[in-house]
Amino acid sequence: MWWDERVSARFRRNLQPTLTYWSVFFSFGLCIAFLGPTLLDLRCQTQSSLSQITWVFFSQQFCLLLGSCLGGVFKRTLSQSLFALFASSLAISLVFAIIPLCHNVVVLAVVMAVAGLAMGCIDTISNMQLVKIYQKDSAIFLQALHFFVGFGALLSPLIADPFLSDTNCILSNSTANASSNLPHIRKSLVPHHPGNLSHYDLPMKGMVVTRVSYAFWIMALINLPVPIAVFFLLYKERMVPCFNSSSRPLLSADELAMETRPTEKDDLSAAVQRPHAAGGHDDLFSCCQSKNFRGASYTYFAVHITGALVLFMTDGIVGEYSGFIYSYAVEEPLSVVHKVAGYLPSLFWGFITLGRLISIPVSYRMKPATMVFINVVGVLITFLLLLIFSYSVVFLFVGTASLGLFLSSTFPSMLAYTEDILQYKGCATTVLVTGAGIGEMVLQLLVGSIIHDQGSYSFLVCGMIFGGLAFTFYAFLLFFHRMYPKPSSDMDDASPDKPAVMDDTGQYQR
Repeated sequence: MWWDERVSARFRRNLQPTLTYWSVFFSFGLCIAFLGPTLLDLRCQTQSSLSQITWVFFSQQFCLLLGSCLGGVFKRTLSQSLFALFASSLAISLVFAIIPLCHNVVVLAVVMAVAGLAMGCIDTISNMQLVKIYQKDSAIFLQALHFFVGFGALLSPLIADPFLSDTNCILSNSTANASSNLPHIRKSLVPHHPGNLSHYDLPMKGMVVTRVSYAFWIMALINLPVPIAVFFLLYKERMVPCFNSSSRPLLSADELAMETRPTEKDDLSAAVQRPHAAGGHDDLFSCCQSKNFRGASYTYFAVHITGALVLFMTDGIVGEYSGFIYSYAVEEPLSVVHKVAGYLPSLFWGFITLGRLISIPVSYRMKPATMVFINVVGVLITFLLLLIFSYSVVFLFVGTASLGLFLSSTFPSMLAYTEDILQYKGCATTVLVTGAGIGEMVLQLLVGSIIHDQGSYSFLVCGMIFGGLAFTFYAFLLFFHRMYPKPSSDMDDASPDKPAVMDDTGQYQR
């Protein structure tokens, strides 16, 4: 195998929980990308206007951010984390099943808000648990985790495509005229950004003709094995009350893991069930409590802030580029044909997924800090070349693929790097996930307003500026890394400030 036997053995001991976290992230990807392609059919289903239906985007994105902030609340024990993941993945399946029954846009927005909360919890908890299990070996497993979200994001539009309406799905006297705008509107909604659609007029009353319900029911069935997998992990850890055997230890699983050191024959998943208070990993609100600031150096805060700002920029670039590349391509000076321009968002997400797949073996041989450096420099150079060759349609496609590759591994690499700097006792996971979510939402709105006022060329200028800021913040992170105090080799093992570490058998110790 291309990794060494120590990492391979650790992976085998953690096979079931690792595969479970990966599968839950597939649910996240499945849910994040379906809304754009299906939104016009959902508009017909709810008989709402384009301006009304695009509020569904906001409800999902805002609650995703809120769920990311709240996800750390469930970190205190393994049982809390797994129950939260079970509820979240099950909620996503239920959301897929319920969406066809939503005939009011407000009800649909509420349902998508629930999906956003579930996705936010999944995002924070899955990253957090993999970091807890693998710690210094977590980079490769985080890369695989984020490959699964890309795979899910690619799959859901493919499932929906055969069931999308070719013409306007509300039949009325104006249907013929409105249907001519449909391909342009639909591409403007890919993958999850509403764009500026206020000038399009589609009928709101008439007979609804849409088959999109079948797509959601198929996605509900595809996602159903995920909560089942989480339930099996709960069952294996004897955390399901009604399924516990009579030979259950007198102490709870979490207490037992604190009181006894597991033998080498014990499964690691049973060994990590104690609270990880020493590991940091609080929710965002707990991180902000003053008790966590006592005795902390300024570099402690600087590492959190600069790491979050890098992801604020890079994830923001993912959101704004995927949301506006189609609109940029069809405008002057490129004036790409609508059908051809429609391939650009798919190309972008396809190379993000490919890049995450390639990053799995690469991350084992390359340090996370080096990967992040290559990513941010690659993003900056790509935008510079896109500006230089702004009149070339061919290079627009080449640049889109290149940008997808460079952005693909930024988040997992940054997470692994920042957690390593903080010796796994800060709030890096929660802060970084939150910063990335805010960036994706804020920069989309910012770029949308700038393009509306300044024209399509400002799209690339904004990307260049964001890429430059990401590089600048990363340079500051490298500086603060050098200033951050190194762990003392003679630190008392019983000290509460010492982070939970793992021995060579992959088991947590104090």
